[in-house]
Amino acid sequence: MPYTADDWPITAALLQFSGVDAQGRAVNEADASHWQSVFEEVRDAGFDNADLFDSWIKPGDLSGDRLEALSGAAKKVGIGLPSVSAIRRSVIDAEHGEDNLAYSHRTLEAAAALGCRVVSFGLHQALTPEQQKQLWFWTVEGHKDPKADRDMWNLAVKRLQELGRHADELGLLMSLEMYEDTYLGTADSSVALVKDIGLDNVGINPDVGNLIRLHRPIEPWLEIMEKTMPYANYWHVKNYIRDEDVARDYYVAMPAPLESGLISYRKAFEIALANGFQGIICTEHYGGDGLSVSSSNQRYLREKILPRTSDYALGKSQVRQG
Repeated sequence: MPYTADDWPITAALLQFSGVDAQGRAVNEADASHWQSVFEEVRDAGFDNADLFDSWIKPGDLSGDRLEALSGAAKKVGIGLPSVSAIRRSVIDAEHGEDNLAYSHRTLEAAAALGCRVVSFGLHQALTPEQQKQLWFWTVEGHKDPKADRDMWNLAVKRLQELGRHADELGLLMSLEMYEDTYLGTADSSVALVKDIGLDNVGINPDVGNLIRLHRPIEPWLEIMEKTMPYANYWHVKNYIRDEDVARDYYVAMPAPLESGLISYRKAFEIALANGFQGIICTEHYGGDGLSVSSSNQRYLREKILPRTSDYALGKSQVRQG
């Protein structure tokens, strides 16, 4: 049966949690009690599930025993782990691409061991020193994939196909996160990349929030949704207030709750359902008490946006759903 507001799987992004613990150890090396304390915060914020963002913990770098301990910490608290988001580990990074590819394979293996259903990858790369100086890193341009380099495009297709086949062998969906100035930086490019990969378990993570926050002209969010939703199989949702004065070449954006920003998620989910979307949703928010804002976003989706009953018209997706 199609998902409803009551049972749609929604996860908390773990953006607000540091990659080191109070003793200065990398979270991968921390005691399982530290992992449990994070899952308790997630549960107390009102979530049943968490996405294991690898800015917090890197499942692909955990041993088998440590993966079992991570799974046990989540189960003890009652938190599900249906998804992993691997961030800034582009498989076509000029210096680290091969290492990132190996890391991505390990992440798929770890996700399967944890009982996850989907892994999200992207082509965005590490923040530049200049981006790291900013209040909001997206106000400064970072890495750009070479648009006219067909060999680089083909390398991205080849390596993502390799990962997609591995994911399929493990019973996983793979999703590709939209991000500016990469081959996943526009609707047309994202769809073209997924079509070239040509695997039905590989789809798009239409994280349009990544694009509307840019302090420059942007592709209309509604057009992005209409083009990418037929291929969406996982979804990072967040929103931004945006203002433009084109005559003065002035553009500004700041994080906002889902119901308050530029994107109408009421319309976005209308498009999603018309295109058969039944993927896991991950709620994100940058700045302040992002976990609490993410929790409010979950309530907004369940109380106002997602279908109350399962008898709604559901379109046909071009990729496999969860």
